[in-house]
Amino acid sequence: MNAFLAPLAGGALIGASAALLLLANGRIAGISGIVGGLLGPASRDWAWRVAFLVGLFAGPALFRATAGHWPQIRIDASWPMLVGAGLLVGFGTRLGSGCTSGHGVCGLARLSPRSLAAVATFMAAAIITVFLVRHGLVR
Repeated sequence: MNAFLAPLAGGALIGASAALLLLANGRIAGISGIVGGLLGPASRDWAWRVAFLVGLFAGPALFRATAGHWPQIRIDASWPMLVGAGLLVGFGTRLGSGCTSGHGVCGLARLSPRSLAAVATFMAAAIITVFLVRHGLVR
């Protein structure tokens, strides 16, 4: 049952935080846009951006405080593969004008056609990638 409740609670918290940010600040909870706005020249709205990012990084520490151990993360990819994947994700967020959190969580909830196209593209790329990796066509 915990395998069902923990993801459900996590999804509910993500949705609630995205809704709260939109209602309180009129901002979309897209991580790439939040970080990009923080790194931009003379950002006037840096305080909420920093608070949002501190909250993201504090999540694992909160998990440790409540569960008594750090979340278990297993990564089977090599460092070059991780760096390449990170660069591709960064390029994709610029090309798609947002990331999965902005388009998938917030954009779809607002019925944005651009977000629907972006999420369809994310999902198609993910399905193709999994197929290629699982069938040994890419290592």
